[in-house]
Amino acid sequence: MKKILLIFAIFLSILVITYINKDEYYIIPKDSIRFRIIPNSNSIEDLYMKEQVKEEINKYITNISSSTSIDESRTKIQENIPLINRSIQTLFNNQNYNKDFNIKYGLNYFPEKIYKGVKYEEGNYESMVIEIGAHEGDNYWCVLFPPLCLIEAEESTDVEYKFFISEIIKKFIK
Repeated sequence: MKKILLIFAIFLSILVITYINKDEYYIIPKDSIRFRIIPNSNSIEDLYMKEQVKEEINKYITNISSSTSIDESRTKIQENIPLINRSIQTLFNNQNYNKDFNIKYGLNYFPEKIYKGVKYEEGNYESMVIEIGAHEGDNYWCVLFPPLCLIEAEESTDVEYKFFISEIIKKFIK
C-alpha cells in the first residue's frame, strides 16, 4: 500500500510541476490589427490622461472589436477615426490638457515586447496608434482583430498560483 501511495505521489508531483511550468501564450495571428495608446510621458498626469483616452474611446474600440472579419475591422476603423479624434479633442479640452495627439492607422512600428513570458517580435504591424504629445510614456496595447483587448502591456509582476489538484476537485464539485 505504501508503494502505491509513493508511486501516486511521484506521479502527482510530476503532473503538478508540468502544469505549473506551462506558459500561457497569447498568439497574435498574422492577419490582425493591433492598437496602442502612447502617453506623453510617465508622469502621473500623462498616465492618467492615457487611461482617460482609453475609457473615452472604449465604445469605438468595442464596436471595432465586434467585427467578424479583418476587412470589416478595417472599414470600422476608417469610419471611427474622425469620431475618435473629436472625442479625444473634447476630452483634452474638458480636462485642460494641452497636448497634441495623433491617430495613425496603417503599418506602425512596434518594439519587441515580452509580456507574461511571451516574446512579441518587433516590426511594422497593421495597427491604429494614438500618440499623445512626445509619446514617450508606457503604452496601453491590445489587438483589435481578432479581439484580444484583454491584454495590457503595462508590466506587472503579479502572478496567480493555483494548485492543480484543488482546481480539479473544484471542477468535480460544481
